[in-house]
Amino acid sequence: MEDRRMYTRIKMNMRLKFLDLSKGKEGEADTVDISGNGVGFVTKEDLSVNTPLDIWLMIPDQHEPYYVKGEVIWSKQLNGNGQQRVGVHIKEDLMGLARTLRFRQQT
Repeated sequence: MEDRRMYTRIKMNMRLKFLDLSKGKEGEADTVDISGNGVGFVTKEDLSVNTPLDIWLMIPDQHEPYYVKGEVIWSKQLNGNGQQRVGVHIKEDLMGLARTLRFRQQT
């Protein structure tokens, strides 16, 4: 399968919180990677394709969480451990994620 991404993925591990807007259910996850228009994460919550999400990235830089809106574009179960790997398309410009990149450079 051809990779059609416009932005490079950057491996990054940080906590995030989300609200599944279709179910009104909150959840938490750990990011796997972030790109200019998306985020990949692992969660115990069941998220299906097309699920709209409000997401708060918990960037450990002493500032408020970074808020974005997104939509699940793919998901898959991970080896029967009750976790799911999810890919989310972010609907806004992620230029504000420069905070994330600065934090990553410091670690």
